Amino acid sequence: MTKEYRAKVFKSGNSLALRLPKALGLEEGTEMIVREERGEFRFEPAARPKAKIDVSGFAGKAPWLKPLPPELREFEERPSTIAARKAAEEAAKKT
Repeated sequence: MTKEYRAKVFKSGNSLALRLPKALGLEEGTEMIVREERGEFRFEPAARPKAKIDVSGFAGKAPWLKPLPPELREFEERPSTIAARKAAEEAAKKT
């Protein structure tokens, strides 16, 4: 079943705006995408950005944790890093 709503276009500054009925259930500040195809308009809510987590307060939550010293940090080098190092060594040998 398709519902139909009426809305008025009005001037807002140098733009035109469309006031949408509250019955649509949209929240204030919702970003919308407007698609125009053959003179018809479709409105869709834009995808919401992923929530960011503020980690600034985490440091004091586990005071017993200490950062690892550099000599204990183990990681695998990226192939691009290995290739760059080998190229630099070869260039140093040639000079």
